[in-house]
Amino acid sequence: MTAITEDHTRRAMAKRDQWARNRTILLLLLPGAGYLLFFFGLPLLRTVVGSFTSLDGAFTFDLWVELFSEPVYIDGLFFSLWLAIAPTVVALVISVLLAALLQATFPGRRIFGALYRIPLVVPGIVAAFLVMVMLDRGGMLSRIAEPLGIDLPRMVRDEWGIGAILASTWKNIPFMTLIIGGAMSAINRDVLHAARTLGAGRLTVLLRIQLPLALPGISAAVLLTFISSLGSYAIPNLLGPAYPLPLSVHMYEQGFRRGNWPIVYAMGTLLSVAAIFVLLAYYSLIGRLTGSHARREARS
Repeated sequence: MTAITEDHTRRAMAKRDQWARNRTILLLLLPGAGYLLFFFGLPLLRTVVGSFTSLDGAFTFDLWVELFSEPVYIDGLFFSLWLAIAPTVVALVISVLLAALLQATFPGRRIFGALYRIPLVVPGIVAAFLVMVMLDRGGMLSRIAEPLGIDLPRMVRDEWGIGAILASTWKNIPFMTLIIGGAMSAINRDVLHAARTLGAGRLTVLLRIQLPLALPGISAAVLLTFISSLGSYAIPNLLGPAYPLPLSVHMYEQGFRRGNWPIVYAMGTLLSVAAIFVLLAYYSLIGRLTGSHARREARS
């Protein structure tokens, strides 16, 4: 009996200690978790609930039926994804090359490192006006090309949103370069020197060492840039075509202009769900590429 009593006592003490540790962990996580729940979780929950609420406060699916039955909203969704994915991909390629270049030492590196960051301090609407002045019909490039007999294609308010993509890319490149460059700078230089000593060229070092090791930073840059471009309003509104309009523009027109907040909540929820699926596809692709790269390295 004494042994059983001691065993029960030990178990009770172990449970009490475990509860004390869990309580301490919860208290330590409370400031950060509470901040996220209050400022991000509650607005997101309000948006989702609002997407199923009519103007008179009743529960309804009519908003979602309207979203998926009206071509203007379906086309707006796909155009929003296009205006988010295209500049993210273009900016990613350029940013990776810039970040790798900035790891090297060359004359004028500090000046170059300062110049490429200029778009960071330029507001999005100013970037849109710069692209408009440069690329619109009658803009600077058009005037320069006209005496040479060169007819430039339409790049502002065109159906592909080229002007909006260029403006978003220009704005995103320094932001992505800073994140990716920081991830590359954290790589142990001895690893890179060892690879060069063993005969690997710069491109091989970049593709097989720097990019895999900097992948967490690259993924963070892609995530932040994609979300920022998906919700952009000023650039696509000024430089994009009259049709289709991205959902961000529809949200402004429906919400601020007409006061139809339930449909705005539905469009915001739809954009969030679409963004989640795109990012899941991205991480799935990265996981497959990383796995195949690891298998090739193991075989070699």
